Amino acid sequence: MTRHHQVPSPDLQLPSLPEVTLRALEACRKDESYRQIGEIVSSDTGLMVRVLALANSAIYGRPGEIRSIEHALLRLGTDCVRTLILTAALRQLLFDLGADQWGQLRDFWRHSLTTALTARALATLTRYADPDEAFLLGMLHNIGELIAIKTEDETLRQQYLDQQADISAALTLSWRLGPIAADAMRYQAAPPADIQDASHLVKLINLASRLAQSDAAGIAAAVRVFDLSEELTREIRHRIDREVETLARSLSIPLDQEYNAAPAQQVLRHTLVSRALTSEALSLSDHADIKTALSHGVASLTLLTGMPCLSFGCGPEGLTLLACSHGERPSMVVAASPANSVLTKALASTDPVLAGDTPPTVLDRQLLNLLDTRSLYAIPVHTDGAVVGVMVIGSNTTLESAAELAVLYTRELANSLARRSTPAHGDELAQTARQIDLRRQVHEVSNPLTIVRQYIYQLRQKMEDKDVQGDLDLIRDELERAGNLLLQIGHESAVDSREEPSLKSLNEELKPLAELFEETLCKDSKLTLDLELCASPTWIAATRGTIRQLVINLIKNAVEAMPQGGRVTLRTSAPVLQNCRPWVELAIQDNGPGLPDDVQKQLFRPVQSSKGSRHCGLGLSIVKQLIDDMEGIISCQTGETGTLFRILFPMTANQKDTQT
Repeated sequence: MTRHHQVPSPDLQLPSLPEVTLRALEACRKDESYRQIGEIVSSDTGLMVRVLALANSAIYGRPGEIRSIEHALLRLGTDCVRTLILTAALRQLLFDLGADQWGQLRDFWRHSLTTALTARALATLTRYADPDEAFLLGMLHNIGELIAIKTEDETLRQQYLDQQADISAALTLSWRLGPIAADAMRYQAAPPADIQDASHLVKLINLASRLAQSDAAGIAAAVRVFDLSEELTREIRHRIDREVETLARSLSIPLDQEYNAAPAQQVLRHTLVSRALTSEALSLSDHADIKTALSHGVASLTLLTGMPCLSFGCGPEGLTLLACSHGERPSMVVAASPANSVLTKALASTDPVLAGDTPPTVLDRQLLNLLDTRSLYAIPVHTDGAVVGVMVIGSNTTLESAAELAVLYTRELANSLARRSTPAHGDELAQTARQIDLRRQVHEVSNPLTIVRQYIYQLRQKMEDKDVQGDLDLIRDELERAGNLLLQIGHESAVDSREEPSLKSLNEELKPLAELFEETLCKDSKLTLDLELCASPTWIAATRGTIRQLVINLIKNAVEAMPQGGRVTLRTSAPVLQNCRPWVELAIQDNGPGLPDDVQKQLFRPVQSSKGSRHCGLGLSIVKQLIDDMEGIISCQTGETGTLFRILFPMTANQKDTQT
């Protein structure tokens, strides 16, 4: 056993790309949802470590229960998350990284995110129980590199790089994520031959980290570890690369050119200074009463922007002038409608309104006279969806910088008022928890299986045979179709590239498949394939890739169960009436020895197959997932005389058939 030198406990105040930190701050400022904030935090290892370590600490109850960032954010609560991200942003300004180190940080971000996305995609394909856990560990697997980037001591930096697998394993244990998760970190670089019998999670992280490096060894490992075809593995890699590139563009992070963090760091510094000034100004109006807070807010906003201000409170009679920054406050009540002036437009739209090119109304002129300025900017203050007041600032010059600070201040003022007026915070948090759980359940039910698994060993053996090149081209074509449909892992950005279900004749789709099987699986063997197609229309809503994937998996299972030969029959029937609705039936039957007892007990679950170590028993689980996604039904009858799979597809009428 190899012995490692003990590495000192690293400082886990880790750097993040400033672009990601800025986006996280913006999400908090806009009160975005847990899920939206979670997606941002999940894309950066430095932010993720802070959230994970705190959520899994004893301070927040039973440690070690949190296996996803979304659940971690839920446990911490909104206020804690905001504070944590703000603290991380402040810490970010203290990192004095050179140009080379910023470039290394960008490369680290790209690799860790690619590994995490790949791990989640592989987990979904192979029916691992918790794909989010695989994503989490993918983000953390090379944390030693991140620690090394900000370490000044050269010797210690090299130790972190040399022992990053052990560091990741130790941190995983310290966060109480479990020994299996620690093993996934520890054996992330083990040779593929050494992890053939390892746990599922170990295989996922090992293979994901290899594929993220985009080398031939990763492709070979995919074949060996999970029996993925080379074509599908390359498609997975390309899709993940495109997803990372899309995210990088949205954050303005260049991937293919020299990375300069200075502009983003400058914006981050400006943002934090503005937040600090706003918080300080907010403390001047720390009053529980809304009317009093709005009145005192005028002084704070004037100090913050350097411009004259007015504040109006909302009431049954309309908008009442509460305070003005200079001069005596006149008695003034404004009707809420019609919304013609800058003030009433802001109230009606609940968005800030700047005096534009249209001629000012009489009310606008009155406000300009009170402020003694030439321009107006009205900002509504709303809590829990209701506007409680409107702040108005005036200017004789540009309003750009002052407007930004004013919007930030009024938003923080509204948040402060909402927190003081909502004592039942625990009930709100519980409701949020229920909403997230419901959203997760809907996500799990509606999301299709993302990757199709193909078994093409017989064709692989004939790769150099020119006679089967046409068949190989067909398989590659259908593999690409299946990948385009199913390699979607819940991200809206990928919807455009997805193959949408359309009207397909099941009979017509089966004919070329039967010819392919006869020329490959059944050729030069004692296997016979019978195709019995009904005369009635067999229209279903599906994709060609889905139909072919279902049939390929089931046919191949039948063929492999009969090594000495046998008969396989494909039979269609339509319409089949069940539960008061019409279905198209596909029956796939063999005369083999039947399914073993252990397979029957775990039918349609991802278990170890009886077909040898190179199989993972995933074929039937994938078939079940695809049929569920089509709202179909599958059943199995097996015994000593053979196995019958009966699939019912919802029948769809063809316009031509109905017309005739």
